[in-house]
Amino acid sequence: MIPGLGALTQDTLWCFSQLKGTVEIGATEADIISTVEFNHTGELLATGDKGGRVVIFQREQESKNQVHRRGEYNVYSTFQSHEPEFDYLKSLEIEEKINKIRWLPQQNAAYFLLSTNDKTVKLWKVSERDKRPEGYNLKDEEGRLRDPATITTLRVPVLRPMDLMVEATPRRVFANAHTYHINSISVNSDYETYMSADDLRINLWNFEITNQSFNIVDIKPANMEELTEVITAAEFHPHHCNTFVYSSSKGTIRLCDMRAPALCDRHTKFFEEPEDPSNRSFFSEIISSISDVKFSHSGRYIMTRDYLTVKVWDLNMENRPIETYQVHDYLRSKLCSLYENDCIFDKFECVWNGSDSVIMTGSYNNFFRMFDRNTKRDVTLEASRENSKPRAILKPRKVCVGGKRRKDEISVDSLDFSKKILHTAWHPSENIIAVAATNNLYIFQDKVN
Repeated sequence: MIPGLGALTQDTLWCFSQLKGTVEIGATEADIISTVEFNHTGELLATGDKGGRVVIFQREQESKNQVHRRGEYNVYSTFQSHEPEFDYLKSLEIEEKINKIRWLPQQNAAYFLLSTNDKTVKLWKVSERDKRPEGYNLKDEEGRLRDPATITTLRVPVLRPMDLMVEATPRRVFANAHTYHINSISVNSDYETYMSADDLRINLWNFEITNQSFNIVDIKPANMEELTEVITAAEFHPHHCNTFVYSSSKGTIRLCDMRAPALCDRHTKFFEEPEDPSNRSFFSEIISSISDVKFSHSGRYIMTRDYLTVKVWDLNMENRPIETYQVHDYLRSKLCSLYENDCIFDKFECVWNGSDSVIMTGSYNNFFRMFDRNTKRDVTLEASRENSKPRAILKPRKVCVGGKRRKDEISVDSLDFSKKILHTAWHPSENIIAVAATNNLYIFQDKVN
């Protein structure tokens, strides 16, 4: 039995099948998916795109005829979260692209989520309505005001059934607090506050206060010519509301404790792996930049993703990671061409499974990688239209670096770098994964006999 993936056997450890046919959001630049996120129960899955839209998918209930068949995800609600804006003071266009989505735990019948573009964070309420009030005294059935002189009887309004309507309404707008582009938002475990991070600053917000935030990290130097690194990602600890981490473009991670100083410019812990001088090259600083940082669900570990690797750090050991996984080391010889076509600056995300035993992250050619921390096994899978039939089993892929290529292998020279999986999500308790490949969303589940 493999503890990383529940009741799967060794033979079926990496057997993922298509849960539903490919969901194509659209075919234009605005339709490219820019973030994917499951809610805390896994019943809802939200995607954001470059056009500022949020699409929420809901999982169907189990069929009475097929009790053991798990439900598919279908579109639940679609709404425009952000619009393009223009900053007239700085003569800058603000894109509507959704950078991040974060769900809040469900407290009542409604759902709440945070979405952000480069400058503005919004709190959205998503709720259902299947009844409408009728029988007003001062309005007629079409909503027009009635003449009070004509009202001779008093009616009690009643609720009438109507077709189910899902409404998304903005409850809070948190704006004008970031000079630079927001790259991360993270909800605190106290569920009263959240933080937003840009290139040089991290702000702490209260959900009830929109006109002010508290600056908790500021790495902007007095002279911008002295700037040597920027903040690339930030996240709160899943259990301790006073602790958070942020990563930098220099490949370092800083753990901060808000109980010590109010301004957390001085970190509590500093995680950095010494560079091997023999591997030093022109691209070393670029590929060491961390694009994503995630706490494990247990809160014991931190996972980081740089261009070529995924690393797992123990909070109690700062000098080196306890695990390093090579995502696509075969690209090391291609760094020059990847630099010329700007692919070397791509920001890949990484995710844990529900038990923190398996790691998933994306690559090129619509490949995505999985690493089992217990067995040290790994696999490369592909999200493509060719195998997007419902219930189709994903076959492991292998990349051939040189020499004779086998029939089932693909040459490193044949990889399509325009097809990349930057954004992935893993169901919080089941082996269901969501993979965003440009403007297509693929949802896979483990093999069910």
